[in-house]
Amino acid sequence: MCGAVRFRFEQPPVATRACWCRDCQYLSSGNASINAIFKTAGFSLVGEVSEYVSAADSGNIMRRRFCPACGTPLFSEASDRPDLMVVRVGTLDDREASRPTATIWTASAPDWAVPDPDLPSHKGQPGVVPKG
Repeated sequence: MCGAVRFRFEQPPVATRACWCRDCQYLSSGNASINAIFKTAGFSLVGEVSEYVSAADSGNIMRRRFCPACGTPLFSEASDRPDLMVVRVGTLDDREASRPTATIWTASAPDWAVPDPDLPSHKGQPGVVPKG
């Protein structure tokens, strides 16, 4: 948001999802968080980030990074998939390039949530993104 942190990936995302897990609701002020999953190979970063480490609903240890200047949530990594990074789509310069292809953790969504009925929906964490 403030421009103190810039990052880049050499490849397009391998998946983009709307996530209703409770952690993502905190990160997006009560709504689903739209997250693009990128391979960490080819990732570059300019600027300093702060991080918060915690356990996710999935049981994974998550490293969530954010801008220390403005507090914008940027990306996270799960302990079981260090080769992948989850990026908050709102932080991307081209948000249109990362349209969600599924909705996950719908069991955690509040009653007023309106998941896109045209997307595949999962009550929890779907199968992991294939390696390779």
